Amino acid sequence: MNRSLIALALAGVFALPAVAQTASSERGEAPSAEAEASPHAFTGNLTIATDYRFRGISQTFGKPAIQGGVDYLHESGIYVGNWNSNVNEATGYPGGSVEMDFYGGWKKTFDDFGVDVGVLYYYYPGTATGFYSPCNFKNGISCATGRVDNTEIYLGLSWKTLSFKWSHALSDYFSIPDTSGTNYFDLSGSHDLGDGWGINAHVGYTDLRSYRSPTGNDGKYTDWKIGVTKDISGWVIGLAYVDTNAKGSSLGDPYYYVNSNGKTLDAGKATAVLSVSKTF
Repeated sequence: MNRSLIALALAGVFALPAVAQTASSERGEAPSAEAEASPHAFTGNLTIATDYRFRGISQTFGKPAIQGGVDYLHESGIYVGNWNSNVNEATGYPGGSVEMDFYGGWKKTFDDFGVDVGVLYYYYPGTATGFYSPCNFKNGISCATGRVDNTEIYLGLSWKTLSFKWSHALSDYFSIPDTSGTNYFDLSGSHDLGDGWGINAHVGYTDLRSYRSPTGNDGKYTDWKIGVTKDISGWVIGLAYVDTNAKGSSLGDPYYYVNSNGKTLDAGKATAVLSVSKTF
């Protein structure tokens, strides 16, 4: 979730909720004239990863994730889409095991520049109570009731292979009480090394509003990652180093989780994430 700005950023890595992508021809065939002239484009995506890190924080208790989605893009720049992943209820989703994201917006490129504006809704079916560790122990700390969800608007700007994105929560941030207005800032970049190889990096900062944990933690933090990818016949293999300065070292810290077996997790601790993905 939080990331202080560090030197140079090369682009976001692996599975974060997808924004609509331009369709590409598969099986090595050139698209037909009719396909090229169509104002509509549909794409799908599938990823298998060793961990699902959202803004640097594990959503699967350090376990593997299977993710996928579909996107529709009109030539006007209007798009809608859906992206899904398994999650672990111990990471803030009591009663839930699936994340479903629904989004729509408008994006356009102007030579080397691009703009992307839209709205994104995160939904966790089956969730029945609050978010994060204050709800996991009995000390009088109030926590949200009802389902866990989140609604954000976003604005993205890009120049060549560099991009910046601002996300702003319209609702309580993933149902944490009184956190509406939370912001997330994302700076990313990538570089094509040729022969299917690429490098990418990202730094982000989560500005969590009006939150204070029992340990006095305000929940604000910086996350960063740097990775390498290899495209093999349309299958992209990626390896990334992911880290944060989020505190999750003791009971009461917002990113310290305990599962039903009593196992604990510092959810923002540095890790390597291996993934395989395909767009079709």
